[in-house]
Amino acid sequence: MDTNTDNGKTVAIIAYITLIGWIIALVMNNGNKTALGSFHVRQALGIMCVGVVLAIVSGVLGIWILSSIIQLALLVFWILGLVSAVQGEMKPVPFLGEQFQEWFKGI
Repeated sequence: MDTNTDNGKTVAIIAYITLIGWIIALVMNNGNKTALGSFHVRQALGIMCVGVVLAIVSGVLGIWILSSIIQLALLVFWILGLVSAVQGEMKPVPFLGEQFQEWFKGI
């Protein structure tokens, strides 16, 4: 692997490690853009945004079972994204992964 590929994989992995990790990955990727890093920065941002929106909706509705199901689904998506990053692959997460790439294409 060359340095650019190593940097992209590092950025991809860090993007999934909390919001602070995502910010660090964004800064690292902006300094040395790679396709892999950009892809996973967008995927992680999408997972976080969907999580926040759905948490607010389920909180307003007061449906705790819905909240639990959403949290479990987001955990699965997070794991799928992280595994894809560790393997150096650009696999979108189910359902909205392709949309995340479109919505956040400026990143």
